Amino acid sequence: MKSTILRAKNWLSSLRESFPLAFDVKSVTKFTFKQTPDQQNPNSEINMAISIGVEAPDFTLQTKNAEGLKDVVLSSFKGQSNVVLLFFPFAFTGVCTEETCSVRDDLSSYEELDAQVLGISVDSPFAQEAMALKEGLNFPLVSDFNKNASKAYDVLYEDFIGFEGVSKRSAFVVSKDGIITFAWSSDDPKQLPDFEAIKDALR
Repeated sequence: MKSTILRAKNWLSSLRESFPLAFDVKSVTKFTFKQTPDQQNPNSEINMAISIGVEAPDFTLQTKNAEGLKDVVLSSFKGQSNVVLLFFPFAFTGVCTEETCSVRDDLSSYEELDAQVLGISVDSPFAQEAMALKEGLNFPLVSDFNKNASKAYDVLYEDFIGFEGVSKRSAFVVSKDGIITFAWSSDDPKQLPDFEAIKDALR
């Protein structure tokens, strides 16, 4: 990236020499480059502190349904079922709705693999309940409102479209033994997890 920035600065410098009134390269301090899909390294989105083979950080988060608020403790599934953790940025947004609805429509596949799916975002449990009711979701959405789980799994944006402390779109599989067997995260909020790879990790 440093070499790319240097090339960009050199390019702007040459333009400034040709058009001195139109450019002031000294004012350029930050460059943002977006790769097209065919340029992207498929592994470039994975840069995480949590890796396969480590013990999954435990958490206690809350979910909301018609019966009220309820604690969801990750370690309570240990010895009982596998767990799929799906972190997503915001409730009611287009890609997040697409993701949760696709899991809703295919939930039986996860149940056959003895897996409990948990959707996690920093939204309040009340906003998550509204989304779950609107979309007819058949798995829990749990609130990481205090951002403890997102920090523990190293999937928290420092800045996301001007908002601090938003979960990145990420996916983890936790075995019945409490071990991470699949780990994925993307800085691109439009990129969905590879659900087939998640299922393969459950098999």
